[in-house]
Amino acid sequence: MSFEIGVMTFGELTADPATGALPSPRQRVRETIEQAQVADQVGLDVFGVGEHHRSDFVGSAPAILLAAAAAKTGSIRLTSAVTVLSSEDPVRVWEQFATIDLLSAGRAEIIAGRGSYTESFPLFGYDLQDYADLFREKLDLLLKIRDGNPVTWQGHFRAPLVEADVAPRADGGTIPIWVGVGGSIASAVSTGRRGLPMALALLLGPMAFHEETVLRYREAAAQAGHAANTLPISINVHGYVGRTSQGARDTMYPYFATGMVENNHQRGVGFALPRSVFDAQSSPAAGLLVGSPQEVIDKLLAYHERYGLNRAILQLGFGGMPQKDHLQAIELLGTEVAPVVRREVAAREGVAA
Repeated sequence: MSFEIGVMTFGELTADPATGALPSPRQRVRETIEQAQVADQVGLDVFGVGEHHRSDFVGSAPAILLAAAAAKTGSIRLTSAVTVLSSEDPVRVWEQFATIDLLSAGRAEIIAGRGSYTESFPLFGYDLQDYADLFREKLDLLLKIRDGNPVTWQGHFRAPLVEADVAPRADGGTIPIWVGVGGSIASAVSTGRRGLPMALALLLGPMAFHEETVLRYREAAAQAGHAANTLPISINVHGYVGRTSQGARDTMYPYFATGMVENNHQRGVGFALPRSVFDAQSSPAAGLLVGSPQEVIDKLLAYHERYGLNRAILQLGFGGMPQKDHLQAIELLGTEVAPVVRREVAAREGVAA
């Protein structure tokens, strides 16, 4: 199985820590589509847009942004990162992503998650006490829609469907559906039992943070009769690629540190990030993928060896990094990092690159 490398964005609206300039929503939306175009041009495999329902993000409707990206790209896969399925209608999610799939000739994907940000629950009238039950039920319905049409289904949180015609259908008949897992072992086990691909998220911490998560996921998949070692696993992680190791860290740090404070305020205090902590998180054994092309290559290969990954998606510009720096990192990732990683992984697995 080939190793895929991509980029993602939340489209955050954060004031530049150096100039104080705050991008307009129009500017950030247009920059998001330009990021997708450049990622496609340099040969990356995946472009993702995350979902947030706050005024300091432009990603409240990722499907619309991905549809715009579909019209401006030719081969890159287009995914949510993630769809907060607990507060969405699975019928509408399918309709939107099947439309993206038609626009892009079969390039749409969904990463379904519970949501680490929870502002969408009160916004759409859901009770946070139903957090886990909502996700389980809605994922069941989304998978049933994917697997056939018409759809007959009954649950607790929405009206039943009786021979419902859910359209359009996907360009190739189906859409890959991954489950986003932030660190919950129970979520990993449930995903493994279903035989679904797992998209791990690692904000900060050691590279080994998800070892037990992956182990339990594969155990659950095997016990349920799935081919556990062939199920795809992705890592979604913050990072930046620069010409040099020091240059990459110096460029990323002020924006990342600002974003950790400004865009994580709903999660409470404790996200101030001193430079010494950032540098430690950039070391070979820690999670951040930041450095020179060779450093990022080495770290991606280490991730692959540790987890048996099939995909890595990097969030490169978090915290309002200027577009020129963001695009340069995308270009380096596509032209200097991805080809080497794909070749090395193929050699490890004894397959043609």
